Amino acid sequence: MGEPHGIGIVGLGVISGTYLSTLQQHADVRIVATADLDHARAAAVAASIPGCRALTVAELVADPAVHTVLNLTIPAAHAEVALAALAHGKNVYGEKPLAATFAQARQVLAAADGSWVGGAPDTVLGTGVQTARDAIDTGRIGRPLSAVATWVSPGHEAWHPHPDFYYRDGGGPLFDMGPYYLTSLVQLLGPVVRVSGASSRPRSTRRVGSGPRAGEAIPVEVDTHVSGVLEHAGGALSTVTFSFDAVATTAAPIEVHGESGTLAVPDPNLFDGEVRLRRLDGEEWAVLPPSAGYAHAGRGIGLIDFLRDGGGRAHGAIALHVLEIMTALLDSARDGVRITLETTAERPPLVPFTPSEHWSRQ
Repeated sequence: MGEPHGIGIVGLGVISGTYLSTLQQHADVRIVATADLDHARAAAVAASIPGCRALTVAELVADPAVHTVLNLTIPAAHAEVALAALAHGKNVYGEKPLAATFAQARQVLAAADGSWVGGAPDTVLGTGVQTARDAIDTGRIGRPLSAVATWVSPGHEAWHPHPDFYYRDGGGPLFDMGPYYLTSLVQLLGPVVRVSGASSRPRSTRRVGSGPRAGEAIPVEVDTHVSGVLEHAGGALSTVTFSFDAVATTAAPIEVHGESGTLAVPDPNLFDGEVRLRRLDGEEWAVLPPSAGYAHAGRGIGLIDFLRDGGGRAHGAIALHVLEIMTALLDSARDGVRITLETTAERPPLVPFTPSEHWSRQ
């Protein structure tokens, strides 16, 4: 593909390490600049990458060597950084969500004049979700009728020493884990046209369970149990639950039910995992071999996919649509109404089965 594609990373927190492991040695890209509010942290990362420079955000988005800005800032800063990059003609690939609010996310996509916008999660491009989608598309379960997606935990305060942001506006189980599951459901069953939601907040405070603040009470400002029904354009119904108010579950992360079979889909927060099929005419679950997706992928594969022929599957329209689904679920729960969505997003092309040696060019 000629000269390596120049990447500038804004935000060098913990999540950046997983992106660096995917992108740093890839022959098609070159990390040319880093920026962070903590300049020392940006400088430390830049020093470990030949030819990389630690810059301010303003310098990075204006740098002609940067073709794409990888936006790994906190959600509250996603829109500001993305808009600044787009104003300088850069492409943008960002962590979830696309922006802190649906309105901000629409502004980001509207500003993409000749540039592309993409966003996490790209876990859906791995062999787990893509193999499940291949099974649906090739008729292994007949006409898909419904899906169930479940993610529950007792809350991150049990292990996180500073869990406050999980319980503030923009947090909660829906915005924390929902993007993985909802993006997967769009991949599997197509876009959503209407949603109905219900939610609760059983506790007004939580107690930090570890670290120097152990025992400290923190306020809960968001609903911590969210359930809903998604009506897909193709007619299937998905029932979803995201909760910080449950100890555990034995439910599969996602199940898709069709007229002639059911699929159990692995954890959409991971790239790989077993896809299991139970046919109407069978008595046992069968594990399907990987038939689609990037094998053994890591975070950042969505950006690499943009640079491959026919790529761009983790595109901004899906990220915007998923953000509207989450926003509408909470609005529906608050107002007690069924909400018709304003956005849609086409299912991107299936990722052909791609062994790691074919995508991780060193």
